[in-house]
Amino acid sequence: MNIQELLNLFSKGKATAKSHMKILIEMAAVDGNFDPVEYDLLKKIAKKHNISESQLKEIRQNPGDFAFELPADKKERFHQFYDLVHMMSVDDSVHPEEMALCRLYAVKFGYSRDRMQEMIDTIQSNIKHGQGHEETYKRVELLISI
Repeated sequence: MNIQELLNLFSKGKATAKSHMKILIEMAAVDGNFDPVEYDLLKKIAKKHNISESQLKEIRQNPGDFAFELPADKKERFHQFYDLVHMMSVDDSVHPEEMALCRLYAVKFGYSRDRMQEMIDTIQSNIKHGQGHEETYKRVELLISI
């Protein structure tokens, strides 16, 4: 692999991370109330993806500049969906608009409509019990593959 291919991979990864931040911001704001607890979770997730606070502000101020990008890797796709469910649930109040957006993204991520609610419920339960992405992925892997 040459240097240009490596740079393209890095650029693609950064674009996917910014897309991820965009949908998390959408989730946090869809109920009309962007809580501090939601912003704290957003910053924590952004840090894992090497997205700075200034980049978060740019994404929040100019969401149209960042297209939705579906991760090619199914595990990364799940991690992003887990984060989305976490953002929806972090303030201990799930509004109908948040659930509708979550279901919309579940479809975009390619998850079964028939198993969607079970998957969301499982993720929420695991988050409540302090289980991270990996433990939760193992638990819902069967639901994903159906």
